[in-house]
Amino acid sequence: MGKKSWVFIGLMFLMLGFSLPAQSNVSVPLTNEIYYVLEIAQMKGLLLPLPKVKPYSKKQILEAIDAIFEADTGGKLSVLERNILNREARTYRREEERGLNWRTGTYNFKFSRSARRSGREIPFAGDIGVGAQMGFSGGLFANGEKPVGGTDNMFSVYTTGDIGEHFSYGFTFLGHLTLARRTEYTDAYPNYYDGFPGGDEDSGYIFRKVTTYGQPLAYFPYTYEKYWDGAVFYPSDLSAESAFRQWPQKFAMAPMLLGELSGGFFNDMITWRFGRLRHEWGAMSEGRSLIFNGAAQPFMAIEATFNPVYWFSFSALTGSLEYFKNQDSIKKAAWAEQNNFSIEILEFNIKNRFHFDVGSTAVWPKRFDLGYIFPIKNNFLYQDTLGDFDNMSFFLDMAYQYPGYGKAWVSLFVDEISLGEALKHPSSLFELDRMMYVAQVGIKAIIPKLPFSSITLNYTKVEPYAYTHNRVFVPWYNNTYDGDPVPMEQAYTNNGESIGYYLPPNSDELLIRFDTMPALNTLAFFQYQMIRHGADHGPHSVDGSSFLSELDPDGRSSNPVLRKFFLRDGAYQWQHIFMIGAEHTFAKWRIPLRVFAKTGVVYSFYTDINGPANSGSASDYKVIDTPSYPKSTEFILTLGVRIYM
Repeated sequence: MGKKSWVFIGLMFLMLGFSLPAQSNVSVPLTNEIYYVLEIAQMKGLLLPLPKVKPYSKKQILEAIDAIFEADTGGKLSVLERNILNREARTYRREEERGLNWRTGTYNFKFSRSARRSGREIPFAGDIGVGAQMGFSGGLFANGEKPVGGTDNMFSVYTTGDIGEHFSYGFTFLGHLTLARRTEYTDAYPNYYDGFPGGDEDSGYIFRKVTTYGQPLAYFPYTYEKYWDGAVFYPSDLSAESAFRQWPQKFAMAPMLLGELSGGFFNDMITWRFGRLRHEWGAMSEGRSLIFNGAAQPFMAIEATFNPVYWFSFSALTGSLEYFKNQDSIKKAAWAEQNNFSIEILEFNIKNRFHFDVGSTAVWPKRFDLGYIFPIKNNFLYQDTLGDFDNMSFFLDMAYQYPGYGKAWVSLFVDEISLGEALKHPSSLFELDRMMYVAQVGIKAIIPKLPFSSITLNYTKVEPYAYTHNRVFVPWYNNTYDGDPVPMEQAYTNNGESIGYYLPPNSDELLIRFDTMPALNTLAFFQYQMIRHGADHGPHSVDGSSFLSELDPDGRSSNPVLRKFFLRDGAYQWQHIFMIGAEHTFAKWRIPLRVFAKTGVVYSFYTDINGPANSGSASDYKVIDTPSYPKSTEFILTLGVRIYM
């Protein structure tokens, strides 16, 4: 939904009055372990399905924990698991004592005010708190390269509160001090394949070359998350010319603001939220979403969920995407990235066995457009009335669960396909670049007799050009900046990061993960990943392997160049990632002090073909070791501590 609609609805709800005790509608961050605990409880058959729209509020989580205890009549929970759930429940219940609380790092307050007309008491409870995290990571290379280090430190000040039952607020200021060096490749990557015949302003399709980067060197691939609003600042150079930096190549500082206004009505049949925070929608297992992933950067949005019965829910969200800052200027960086994002999802559950959801998304240039704002107007169909200036996508998820044992799922995100071509030639789904989709299959099983323990196996394939889109000249914008043509960016990204799955286009991933909670205050995991990705740098880079890739609009079904041959049409990086980690809370100190660590090895190499890349035909490949595509073995260690976070 859009801003004007939801502001009106929110004001209408606020006028209903507040007469019941305060319940917190503030969201719980996606990084909290409670989401994993609830997932395992549902797999055990102790919790009816919750909407696949996260984050949940504190109130929703408390109600879910109470439901788990009520359902555990047959002793499915061990003593340790019940203790873990009791600990989580205490965490989210409002502290009754007022004043300074050293155990939580908060100052708690509570008072009430009489309504002028009714004379009823309106309760107002809240807290003000602080938190800190300090983390250090290092990488040691087996081939004798110089070791590399990184650091990730955050300091937060926040306030949350409840005004009556129906309205809550939360605001967090994060100060980030970080260093995460990465490789900047010297050869530029073409947004279109090298033989693209277009490239003039009149056609609307402009050939360009973009700079590409490797993953942060001191961190495990695809695990480093940006906790800053667009740009970082080097304390060593705060001049106006160097104020805005894309990345902390040197020690840098940056702020981030997160906040929300939220509420729930009719026993949470309707919940709503207006704020800037991270989301995860449609994930069949934690972190596995293809459509709106928890690793995506936050942006301001208004959302609502209608959940009248456990077997049905409908959710919608509309927000304003944020641009990817660069060093040229704020205005130039934002000129081509004035986009909104809309998504709606319908969910159906059959008992605690079968789940199905379906929905659509839209990345659309900012304008006052009632169709995308109106939640029950399908984005796909509405595009046809606007002239196709938008990036539309469709998705569905299906999961089957056998309570007490585990679940299996299939997820599909369709960016663009030619349905007629697919029906006529089914093999074209695996051959044509224009068939842009992301698919995932997975299973997750409970490990008996181990507290909140599971093993996950899933495979994800991100096709070339998935999550990308051609830049578009739109009729309601001035399309030049300082005389240069500037078409509108419309990739499925926010602040330079994917909104969907965290892997770039033309990738696949095999993941095996073991999670356990062996003690009341300890979490541990082991994970293996094999990630393969088409090179977006070097002499044999593969078209469609970057979020900035753009597919040639002509000959998409006939041009032999616009065909995909995974692993056999250029250079590909293979990464074998072994990681083990744990986190422990020192509860006996009565202060939420946590230490965390993870370590492992990343073995990386490239394969390449004998002939030219992107030739329109498949070739055999072999392992190589060249200056552009080297082999590498890196040992990584990350250590950190959190207090009040």
